Amino acid sequence: MNDRSPEPLPKIGPNDVLRFLLELFAFVSLAVWGFVAFPLPWPGVLIGIGAPLVAVLLWALFVSPKAVIRVDPFGKALVEIAVFSATAIAWWTMGQPIVAIITAVLAAVSGIINGRKELAG
Repeated sequence: MNDRSPEPLPKIGPNDVLRFLLELFAFVSLAVWGFVAFPLPWPGVLIGIGAPLVAVLLWALFVSPKAVIRVDPFGKALVEIAVFSATAIAWWTMGQPIVAIITAVLAAVSGIINGRKELAG
C-alpha cells in the first residue's frame, strides 16, 4: 500500500482564470497583428508567426508555473509587462485603441493582484 497522501491540487481562483485568458488573448493578438499590420507574404508571415512564438517562449521560460528558469516575482513582472504591453501596442497600431486600453487595464489589475499574492506567500 502507498502511505503517502497525494499532494493537494493548487487552488485556482478567478484571477488565475483571467490571467490564463489574457495570456491566450496576448498570443493570438500578436499573431493577428503580425498578419494584419504587415504586408503579406513577407514580413507578415514571419512576424505573424514569430511575435507570438517569442511571447510564448518568454512566458514558458520565466512566468509559467513550471518555468524552466526560476526568477523572482520582479523578473516575472518584467516579462509580463513586456508581453502585455506588446499586445496593447499591437492593438493600438491596428487602430483599435479601446481594445488596447481594456487589455492594458485588465492585464495591469490582474498582474497587481497576482504579484501581491506571490509576494505575500
